[in-house]
Amino acid sequence: MRTRRLLARGIEEMLQMTPDPQGMAGAQERAGVMTSGERSDIPLDLGLASSSESPRRRRFRMRWLLVLLIPALLFSGAVIGLYFQPPGLRLFYAITGLQPGGGSTAPIALPPEIELPPRMAETMLPTDVVGLARILPRGDISIVAAPFGAGDARVADVLVSVGERVEKGAPLAWLDNRSALESVVLMAEANLAIREAGLMQTRASVAASRDEAQAALDEAQANAAEAAASLARTEELFQRGVATQATLDAVRTASAGAELAVTRAEATLTRFSAVALDEQPDVVVAARNVDAARTELARARLDLERAAVVAPITGTILDIHATPGGRPPAQGIMEMGDTSQMMAEVEVWQDRISAVRLDQPVELVSAALGQTLIGTVDSIGLTVGRQGMISDDAAENKDARVIRVMVALDQPSSELAGRFTNLEVIARIDTSASARANR
Repeated sequence: MRTRRLLARGIEEMLQMTPDPQGMAGAQERAGVMTSGERSDIPLDLGLASSSESPRRRRFRMRWLLVLLIPALLFSGAVIGLYFQPPGLRLFYAITGLQPGGGSTAPIALPPEIELPPRMAETMLPTDVVGLARILPRGDISIVAAPFGAGDARVADVLVSVGERVEKGAPLAWLDNRSALESVVLMAEANLAIREAGLMQTRASVAASRDEAQAALDEAQANAAEAAASLARTEELFQRGVATQATLDAVRTASAGAELAVTRAEATLTRFSAVALDEQPDVVVAARNVDAARTELARARLDLERAAVVAPITGTILDIHATPGGRPPAQGIMEMGDTSQMMAEVEVWQDRISAVRLDQPVELVSAALGQTLIGTVDSIGLTVGRQGMISDDAAENKDARVIRVMVALDQPSSELAGRFTNLEVIARIDTSASARANR
């Protein structure tokens, strides 16, 4: 009864707020409530309860169904997206730059561009690190370019073939400027021979001059001794009165002249004997001319080396880009590498690099090889760069941040991979091996 009274009072207040008396009366009549406070026998609580509480219960049940259904749909969509990786999901990763499994230390989702072979997928462990890789020789591929200063020379002859192993410094090709440069070398050699002959002539001339000066000194000393003896005899005759004063003066003058001749001969000899033969000024000038000629010859021979294309390393010729008669191409005349030890450059995503250690075992597979390659981690890069090995799918993430890890292949794998330089493979690094070794 109390509930009925409260409900009737609420209806009366609502009717009082309505400005239309007729509408209010009609509402009172429909509700079966008397405004004068009279009691009504109509069971208002039953009618109102049936019209108001049933929709509430239905809405309550629908809300709970939505609360349970939405997480189920989200979970199902996430599982389907991770399993099938549709183009829309790949495009989302490409736009946002996110990586599948990037927020986990052991992701179960692989990058879209890496499709594991069935055998590798079956043995895949959560701790394994997978990345795209390429096969390359030790030290990477060496580009053999034309020598510096070759100018507009053409390729005259190619001396090697693809697959041939050559030593460092061996000639690989000749350019057509070889004949002109060889003629310059011949001229330089002839000029050097002339300069060397001039040096020999100068040395002989200086030696002869020195001998002549010595002979002149000996002659002057002999003449001086004779003049001194004649002067002594003349003075004795003058004292006896046999010789005249004029005769004595003439003999004295001749003796003094002989002494001066000795002094002059000694000075001339000193000029040649004071220093060694190779230090004589004329000899030094001739020797410097010889050095200049030798320098010109060395430069001519260096210029001749511009006509030869030599091997920068010891290795195998991988590819030849030039043909006789053509200009050396911009990408180099040929490519070569040391295929005795093959390597693999693996691009590891930056969020997985912390698990990679040196000497960890690595497995590399590719459909072109027909078998698995085995190697170990040789070095880990120190910089983070952009992903370089990608497929042609425009929806894939081409701006991933990766670190390059170098893997050294064992000898059997190197022999097999030596014929597949730049081959793209899938590398799986067993990071659990280091953990087992530590235990």
